[in-house]
Amino acid sequence: MKIYLTAVIKSKEEHQAEVLEVLQNMVKETRKEDACELYHLHQGIEDKNQFIFYEIWKSEEGLAQHNQQPYIQAFGAIAEEKLQEKPQIYTTHII
Repeated sequence: MKIYLTAVIKSKEEHQAEVLEVLQNMVKETRKEDACELYHLHQGIEDKNQFIFYEIWKSEEGLAQHNQQPYIQAFGAIAEEKLQEKPQIYTTHII
């Protein structure tokens, strides 16, 4: 069953450019994954420190493999220091 994922990420203002660079690399690399059907990154219009991912995955297994990739681990390594808060992640199915 497909997994639809929305992630809300808020960078600290002083780290916005660095976080954006890491997120853009995640987009480039993730789109190469077989289990990835869609992977879009959005930036807030009023709050430039807010980033939102909208993702579609072929399966839970594919998403689990994605989360083990080095570029995802690299994001995790900077998250505590560079983000305002822990990312909010919503996984859903279409009903």
